[in-house]
Amino acid sequence: AMSKSAVKISSDLLSNPLCEQEPSFLEMVTAFDTAMKRMDSFNQEKVNVGLAGEGETGVFSSVFPSLNMAVKRREQTLQDYKRLQSKVEKYEEKERTGPVLAKLHQ
Repeated sequence: AMSKSAVKISSDLLSNPLCEQEPSFLEMVTAFDTAMKRMDSFNQEKVNVGLAGEGETGVFSSVFPSLNMAVKRREQTLQDYKRLQSKVEKYEEKERTGPVLAKLHQ
Protein backbone atom coordinates (compact mmCIF):
# COMPACT_ATOMS: atom_id res chain seq x y z
CA ALA A 1 0.00 0.00 0.00
CA MET A 2 2.92 2.32 0.75
CA SER A 3 4.50 1.83 -2.65
CA LYS A 4 1.12 2.35 -4.35
CA SER A 5 0.79 5.64 -2.44
CA ALA A 6 4.30 6.68 -3.49
CA VAL A 7 3.44 5.97 -7.14
CA LYS A 8 0.28 8.08 -6.81
CA ILE A 9 2.24 10.95 -5.25
CA SER A 10 4.83 10.83 -8.01
CA SER A 11 2.10 10.78 -10.67
CA ASP A 12 0.40 13.74 -9.01
CA LEU A 13 3.69 15.62 -8.98
CA LEU A 14 4.13 14.95 -12.69
CA SER A 15 0.75 16.51 -13.41
CA ASN A 16 1.69 19.63 -11.41
CA PRO A 17 1.80 22.79 -13.58
CA LEU A 18 5.18 23.66 -12.08
CA CYS A 19 6.68 20.78 -14.08
CA GLU A 20 5.76 22.60 -17.30
CA GLN A 21 7.47 25.78 -16.14
CA GLU A 22 10.67 24.32 -14.66
CA PRO A 23 12.52 21.73 -16.77
CA SER A 24 14.88 20.86 -13.90
CA PHE A 25 11.90 20.15 -11.62
CA LEU A 26 10.31 18.04 -14.37
CA GLU A 27 13.53 16.03 -14.66
CA MET A 28 13.68 15.37 -10.91
CA VAL A 29 10.01 14.42 -10.69
CA THR A 30 10.34 12.12 -13.71
CA ALA A 31 13.29 10.36 -12.06
CA PHE A 32 11.31 10.10 -8.82
CA ASP A 33 8.29 8.70 -10.69
CA THR A 34 10.44 6.10 -12.43
CA ALA A 35 12.04 5.05 -9.15
CA MET A 36 8.67 4.74 -7.41
CA LYS A 37 7.25 2.62 -10.24
CA ARG A 38 10.30 0.32 -10.10
CA MET A 39 9.97 0.06 -6.32
CA ASP A 40 6.29 -0.80 -6.66
CA SER A 41 6.96 -3.54 -9.21
CA PHE A 42 9.78 -4.93 -7.04
CA ASN A 43 7.48 -4.98 -4.00
CA GLN A 44 4.78 -6.74 -6.04
CA GLU A 45 7.29 -9.40 -7.06
CA LYS A 46 8.34 -9.87 -3.42
CA VAL A 47 4.72 -10.28 -2.36
CA ASN A 48 4.03 -12.78 -5.13
CA VAL A 49 7.14 -14.81 -4.32
CA GLY A 50 6.30 -14.69 -0.61
CA LEU A 51 2.79 -15.96 -1.21
CA ALA A 52 4.03 -18.73 -3.48
CA GLY A 53 6.63 -19.92 -0.97
CA GLU A 54 4.55 -19.99 2.21
CA GLY A 55 4.45 -23.77 2.34
CA GLU A 56 8.16 -24.22 1.78
CA THR A 57 9.50 -23.67 5.30
CA GLY A 58 11.17 -27.07 5.14
CA VAL A 59 13.50 -25.74 2.46
CA PHE A 60 14.79 -23.06 4.81
CA SER A 61 15.18 -25.30 7.84
CA SER A 62 18.50 -26.59 6.55
CA VAL A 63 19.66 -23.08 5.70
CA PHE A 64 18.58 -21.55 9.01
CA PRO A 65 19.04 -24.17 11.75
CA SER A 66 18.34 -21.59 14.46
CA LEU A 67 14.89 -21.05 12.94
CA ASN A 68 14.21 -24.76 13.09
CA MET A 69 15.31 -24.88 16.74
CA ALA A 70 13.12 -21.89 17.59
CA VAL A 71 10.11 -23.59 16.03
CA LYS A 72 10.81 -26.75 18.04
CA ARG A 73 11.18 -24.74 21.27
CA ARG A 74 7.93 -22.94 20.56
CA GLU A 75 6.08 -26.21 19.97
CA GLN A 76 7.48 -27.67 23.20
CA THR A 77 6.55 -24.56 25.17
CA LEU A 78 3.07 -24.62 23.67
CA GLN A 79 2.61 -28.26 24.71
CA ASP A 80 3.83 -27.44 28.23
CA TYR A 81 1.42 -24.50 28.42
CA LYS A 82 -1.54 -26.62 27.32
CA ARG A 83 -0.64 -29.34 29.84
CA LEU A 84 -0.39 -26.84 32.70
CA GLN A 85 -3.56 -25.05 31.60
CA SER A 86 -5.50 -28.31 31.79
CA LYS A 87 -4.12 -28.88 35.32
CA VAL A 88 -5.26 -25.40 36.36
CA GLU A 89 -8.73 -26.02 34.94
CA LYS A 90 -8.89 -29.35 36.80
CA TYR A 91 -7.99 -27.69 40.12
CA GLU A 92 -10.46 -24.86 39.52
CA GLU A 93 -13.27 -27.39 39.14
CA LYS A 94 -12.43 -29.09 42.46
CA GLU A 95 -13.71 -28.00 45.85
CA ARG A 96 -11.75 -25.06 47.25
CA THR A 97 -9.85 -26.61 50.13
CA GLY A 98 -6.43 -25.69 51.48
CA PRO A 99 -4.34 -28.24 49.53
CA VAL A 100 -6.25 -27.60 46.31
CA LEU A 101 -5.79 -23.85 46.63
CA ALA A 102 -2.07 -24.33 47.31
CA LYS A 103 -1.68 -26.50 44.22
CA LEU A 104 -3.73 -24.05 42.16
CA HIS A 105 -1.55 -21.16 43.31
CA GLN A 106 1.58 -23.20 42.51
